[in-house]
Amino acid sequence: MKAAAIQMVSGASLDANLRAAHALLREAAQQGAELAVLPEYFCLMGHQDTDKLAVREPPGSGTVQAFLASTARELGLWLVGGTLPMVASDADHVRNTNLVFSPAGDCVAHYDKIHLFRFDNGRERYDESRVIEAGRTPVAFELPSRDGHRWRVGLSVCYDLRFPELYRALAADVLLVPSAFTFVTGQAHWEVLLRARAVENLACVVAPAQGGTHENGRRTWGHSMVVDPWGTVLARQPEGPGVVLAELDATRLTSVRRQLPALEHRVL
Repeated sequence: MKAAAIQMVSGASLDANLRAAHALLREAAQQGAELAVLPEYFCLMGHQDTDKLAVREPPGSGTVQAFLASTARELGLWLVGGTLPMVASDADHVRNTNLVFSPAGDCVAHYDKIHLFRFDNGRERYDESRVIEAGRTPVAFELPSRDGHRWRVGLSVCYDLRFPELYRALAADVLLVPSAFTFVTGQAHWEVLLRARAVENLACVVAPAQGGTHENGRRTWGHSMVVDPWGTVLARQPEGPGVVLAELDATRLTSVRRQLPALEHRVL
């Protein structure tokens, strides 16, 4: 199964971001992708965190959800919508939500980001909890690929990557990590964390990211990549918009798990 990690440099215009996402998704489909994954905040990287409040959507309706459903249907893709802001339990917060659409345009999975990023190095300060309400439940779904194989696909978002217990709970064949890592943290930790999650779970990892300097002045690390279960980086793009495409090989996955049955050796 070909999987595409879509790298973007999203801005403050919802419409412009959706147009950019559609062009990249069309490119992925033309190159044979069955699964395409957009980055975190693909639909909006606002000038301030509270900009998310103005575009939040209830489950089942809204501009972004309609875009994802229609694009999945149009292009015949399993489409994972990075994240979009959805209604939370109060008016001052949103859920940072990852939605999965089948090639028929049906929403088949819904994951709310569990771990919320906070960082302060004296120059950059982030605290997602000011606007985002955390989710609580790990989510995985079944994806039947065109060759008849059924993949168990686990959902996560960005800062989740630092919490390996989440990925153990997902027990998936493919781990998705749509992200918007900062330049500082990405440069230090992005690749090593992605490869570690692949190796310790003997799973493929598809990690699309925001990658560049945004209208709001924030710089994201990029380096979207696809990693195989042995920890080998199959494809990557350092910076700028693009499609990172690689083949996920079910035979290779089975072989690696048979040769090194670490998942069967777990004690704790």
